[in-house]
Amino acid sequence: MTGPAPIVKTGIGDAGQGWSDVETFDTFPKLLAHNAATWPTAVAMREKEFGIWNEFTWADCLTEVRRIALGLAAQGVQRGEVVALLGKNRPHWVWGEMAAQALGAMSLGLYEDALAKEVAYLLAYTKAVAVLAEDEEQVDKLLEIADQVPSIRHIVYFDPRGMRKYHDRRLISADALKAHGDRFATEQPGFFEAELAKGRGDDVAILCTTSGTTANPKLAMLQGGHFLRHCLSYLRSDAKQAGDNYVSVLPLPWIMEQIYVLGQPLICRNVVNFVEEAETMMADMREIGPHFVLLAPRMWEAIAAEVRSRMMDASALKQRMFDWGMKLGMRALDRGRRSRLADLILFAALRDRIGFTYLKSAATGGAALGPETFRFFQAMGVPLRQIYGQTELAGAYTVHRAGDIDFDSVGVAFDDAELRIDTPDAAGVGEIVAKNAGMYCGYFNNPEASLAEMLDGGWLKTGDAGYIKPENGHLVVIDRIKDLATTSTGVRFSPQFIENKLKFSPFIAEAVILGADRPFLAAMICIRFSIVSKWAENRGIAFTNFTNLACHPEVYGLLQREVEKVNATLPEAQRIRRFLLLYKELDADDGELTRTRKVRRGVIAERYGEIIGAIYAERDLVPVDAVITFQDGSTTRVKTELAVVTLATAPARPAQAAEWERAE
Repeated sequence: MTGPAPIVKTGIGDAGQGWSDVETFDTFPKLLAHNAATWPTAVAMREKEFGIWNEFTWADCLTEVRRIALGLAAQGVQRGEVVALLGKNRPHWVWGEMAAQALGAMSLGLYEDALAKEVAYLLAYTKAVAVLAEDEEQVDKLLEIADQVPSIRHIVYFDPRGMRKYHDRRLISADALKAHGDRFATEQPGFFEAELAKGRGDDVAILCTTSGTTANPKLAMLQGGHFLRHCLSYLRSDAKQAGDNYVSVLPLPWIMEQIYVLGQPLICRNVVNFVEEAETMMADMREIGPHFVLLAPRMWEAIAAEVRSRMMDASALKQRMFDWGMKLGMRALDRGRRSRLADLILFAALRDRIGFTYLKSAATGGAALGPETFRFFQAMGVPLRQIYGQTELAGAYTVHRAGDIDFDSVGVAFDDAELRIDTPDAAGVGEIVAKNAGMYCGYFNNPEASLAEMLDGGWLKTGDAGYIKPENGHLVVIDRIKDLATTSTGVRFSPQFIENKLKFSPFIAEAVILGADRPFLAAMICIRFSIVSKWAENRGIAFTNFTNLACHPEVYGLLQREVEKVNATLPEAQRIRRFLLLYKELDADDGELTRTRKVRRGVIAERYGEIIGAIYAERDLVPVDAVITFQDGSTTRVKTELAVVTLATAPARPAQAAEWERAE
């Protein structure tokens, strides 16, 4: 097919080249086969390895998917079974996922950094029959829990380094699997094409884990055809063209990376680029010069913090230029335009430095991004847009449109989505309820939750509180309904809103706001070690590790000034009265955060119960005797005292987007 697909005649086309027709080719593998037949030599993916970008065409991708699929078929994988994937973002992950779907199996993505017990739970729950693993590290994790998952028949590894010492009968290298597939193709010619033809758009293609902020994650069942139609709606809201570059850095098990790496590229044929390592992400991104990026709020916060921290080492002249450029940019932003002078003296160089010179659109999702960080990048000329959605609704279904940015909102709904606010209060705030074309067909092996807990007449109850602005139709998300809190004095507040304001500081990596059923608001803060340590070194402050640095009086003074800046923008009743600096970072491995970096407030309340109690007991020092477990399994004991700072109340100043002051 070479012309625009009929379904997009009223949408935004792609410069006359056309988007692939998701009505005719209604599964991922069918669409891949169509692209390989129609544009065989066009680049579909790049992967950086040993400093070299390796390219894969659509024809290459189909060849790899066919070989893996036939290899799995030769090993007995059948329609309706579950094939799991575990490892980094790599082309072979995408090929393995589509290979499983080509056979009618369901793919299950597992987070690379998931602990063995998390992997065991998901594999046992789904009765997965095969796991496509990246390397020795992931194989070790799987063999550790293999006895708990008797359904696993095959563990396929793609990186053979270090694997000679392993002799488990379930292990097979990717090369050996493909060789089996080649023999199978000779024995049963046409098998792959026949299996592709059996696939239907209503088949469940993806099992996608929910965030699991309160318990084990549920698995949303997403149908391939419905998912692709929703991706098409996304493209009509935020168009991409064949050949546009996207850099994949967020975990592939996350629903939004599934959209950006599988769904959208299959339709519009943009190029997906895989970085070499997480540590090389920014350098690799600069080499590619992407047209589109999707980053989590924590990554946008980290980039903003890094930009501002570099000013600490800059000359006085450069610092003044930075401050002046930011003021010009903010003033222009408030008038709904960009400052050409600020672009000339500051922003063009900044965008080039972080690889954003060619950006057409950038997105953030998975959690709320503070308005201050949002404004920072908009002033810089980065076309950042908020998105909002849930796994159950195939990811995002709202976005800011070009030229229609509202810093308090998450934009407007796609053309396949409907929104409403249930049980609104006098201010119009209630529960956000939504539905769209990509909506899940239930939770895997959990019909009770599918029908009784989540669905209401075909709508999904999101559990989020928000409202729709009458003047522009934008959706404003306030917080999780269960997380909205009230102090014992009757003050209503959103912890997430205040936390995001705190995290705009380059020195704050994470924050947890307390105050539910308490007399006042307090905060537990994690320093951003990479930047606070640089700040300390520049001032000759000696420290040995995270805990030692976080306890230093001068660091407390620095963070107190940051908290006071935020307090000045808040109503008096919602200001932070007391805070302390935690002795460790909050960690997903400890259950304190989800894999998408959302705070698990129940775990925090339980784990830090004594510290929280001491804050509200008006104690100035809190003794800590705890054991910290590192990712490699090693532990260390921490004995220290945490200081609790009581802040003086001060008259409110007008809220500001940011204060471009250098910490003294």
